[in-house]
Amino acid sequence: MDAKGQIFTFENDHNPPFIVALRGAEELGKKIDNYLVNWYNRDMGTDYKSFLVSNACPRFNSGDAKGLINESVRGKDLYIIVDVGNYSCTYKMFGELNRMSPDDHYADLKRIIAAIGGKAKSLTVIMPCLYGGRQHKRSMRESLDAATMLQELEAMGVRGIITFDAHDPRVQNAVPLMGFDNFMPNYQILKALLNKHPDLKFDKDHFMIVSPDEGAMQRNIYYSSLLKVDLGMFYKRRDYSTVIDGRNPIVAHEYIGNPVMGMDIFVADDIIATGDSVLRLAEDLKQAGAGRIFLSTTYALFTEGIDAFNKAYKEGLIENVIGTNLTYLRPELADEPWFIEADMSKYIAYIISAFNQNKSVSSLLEPHDKITELFAKYKITLG
Repeated sequence: MDAKGQIFTFENDHNPPFIVALRGAEELGKKIDNYLVNWYNRDMGTDYKSFLVSNACPRFNSGDAKGLINESVRGKDLYIIVDVGNYSCTYKMFGELNRMSPDDHYADLKRIIAAIGGKAKSLTVIMPCLYGGRQHKRSMRESLDAATMLQELEAMGVRGIITFDAHDPRVQNAVPLMGFDNFMPNYQILKALLNKHPDLKFDKDHFMIVSPDEGAMQRNIYYSSLLKVDLGMFYKRRDYSTVIDGRNPIVAHEYIGNPVMGMDIFVADDIIATGDSVLRLAEDLKQAGAGRIFLSTTYALFTEGIDAFNKAYKEGLIENVIGTNLTYLRPELADEPWFIEADMSKYIAYIISAFNQNKSVSSLLEPHDKITELFAKYKITLG
């Protein structure tokens, strides 16, 4: 997406895109806003200071809340950014401090849409981590949270959803007439990895891709095909008769694939929650003689803290974890030598620019050309 491709060049006096960054998404919103303002002022000869729309969701002592839009949004293209995974946000209820859950963030999103009151020209929701995304299918008498959420937003007048690395993008079938675009952070993750390790050799003699389980195979197949290296997989055998913390516990981890002796290993997954399974995977790979192990994840949640990863790094089990800033990152990660942040703000600005001008996003959905340029910059030959 260079200037010649005009993905982010504003043309024909389009109305600028305005950003409504909800609580918990302010930092990401500001970064995106900086790109959009610079591009728009450059191309249109204007002098905008910001496209951010002031908003708030104040709460009463009882815990009830309301959505507020503090400026006119009539006739504007609005892009509402919500981070449903940001647990650092707090509020008081009956004198007790509470952390905002995904339910709270989603409720605030609906409040803000209600406050807009149908006055905007268009509404697009940027929800990187899809609310209810892990509850995407029904296997017994249970809720379908992601599908219900999408239908609710469609009924409220939302034109489209922009998300990233959806746990199961087939959930979009719940809203076949509403836009649903699922982007992947492959380019940004590889760029962050190469910035840290320009010495990596992407060939079959030095590098392998390993999928942490069968569910993550598709994203790991992409990396394997792109880099032209071998692919292995871990098979997780679970005890489906037991549920612990909402999950069926893993009782066995079995590797399927070519030997990993002496190979650098790259493992891609959508979410690192507790991290138990990926650290067990790293331990198994090391016991099999693997070299450096690089874990990548779109959402680095670390729901039980990072002590286990600090320990794994000190013991040489992992080299790095690459995670995006699409959801809240623990502040202490900035000081850890093993964590690499992949910044997604410029990519989202590209996407908003294209949407705002009704341009195709095909080149943004498939970043193969950008990745090829990246490898050329580092003089990397694949295969």
